[in-house]
Amino acid sequence: MSIGGGIESVDDAQLHPVAQTGSHVGTSAGGSEAEYPAVAILSGSDEPDLDSLIELYRSMLTIRRFEENVFDLYGRAEIVGIAHVSIGQEAVPVGVCSSLMQADYVTSTHRGHGHCIAKGADLTKMFAELLGRVGGYCGGKGGSMHVADVESGNLGANAIVGGSLGIATGAALSAKTRRSGQVVACFFGDGAVNQGLLLETLNLAGLWNLPCIYVCENNQYCEYIASSKVTSGSIVDRGAAFGIPTVAVDGMNVLDVRRAANWAAARCRRGEGPAMLVCETYRFYGHGMSDRDRPYRTREEEAAWRARDPLAGLARYVNETYQVDVHQLPIDSEVSAEVAEARRSALLQPYPDPAEVATNVYRS
Repeated sequence: MSIGGGIESVDDAQLHPVAQTGSHVGTSAGGSEAEYPAVAILSGSDEPDLDSLIELYRSMLTIRRFEENVFDLYGRAEIVGIAHVSIGQEAVPVGVCSSLMQADYVTSTHRGHGHCIAKGADLTKMFAELLGRVGGYCGGKGGSMHVADVESGNLGANAIVGGSLGIATGAALSAKTRRSGQVVACFFGDGAVNQGLLLETLNLAGLWNLPCIYVCENNQYCEYIASSKVTSGSIVDRGAAFGIPTVAVDGMNVLDVRRAANWAAARCRRGEGPAMLVCETYRFYGHGMSDRDRPYRTREEEAAWRARDPLAGLARYVNETYQVDVHQLPIDSEVSAEVAEARRSALLQPYPDPAEVATNVYRS
């Protein structure tokens, strides 16, 4: 069954012609790209058991509760500057990162809290960074858009649209040169697909068979304008043009994302080169904290996407498959307590010493 409102899965024989050509059919519930003709990429023994499903749910819920707290802290003026939340998009980072190993790398975006948490970031350090406290990942001087955690394989979020594409491709070249077996997952939004850097990096990755998974999170909007109004052609075809197998995936369905990421990661580890995933998803809230009214989209559209909430979809799947109601388990209370403690601990930390303002700041 489909847990996120997309179509039913198809068998593996249907995948590869689609993946190689980048073709797609129909329109998604959100009105763009594909009806995900290539979602069933791995099956059988690869399908997660009940414990793994619970962990996927827990990971998505952790991101959701963290970002709800970011909203609250921003409203209390505890977080200053800029913050972008990804509530509604949790299935993409969780699905992708569940296919990665500890040593693998990710690169993130300005809307990157979910990527960082899914790859193993410490919640207290995350809160501390957003709050500008000394215990943050960048000593409180980077803020929401600059979290990096090399120990967990997170090479950093990036405030520049598409800015991490070069970093990810360079890391993939390093992994191939060192024969480390590492894979790089490069997250970027639909707003980055028209950047020249994407075409340059896809060209090099395809030419050099680099172990990189290019993950486009198509949340339908480039800040305040619909992607369909600024993007010509199909995003899927961007990768296919460079001979990179590319699939459209229901980004509201964590299992479909996970299947696609498993296929892509396995391809990279076999030395067969890069892959690209176009994950159709949706941010439930505005572009940033000041974007409260969202006049550029209708409430009917928002309601249609909210009905496909990735957490609710996975909860239904677990209930129908294993007759287990995740809401009757202590997951929410445990996650909420963990997030609350991380928030409390971060708020107790001091601000950086003003004398440190120039430390780790460089100029050419």
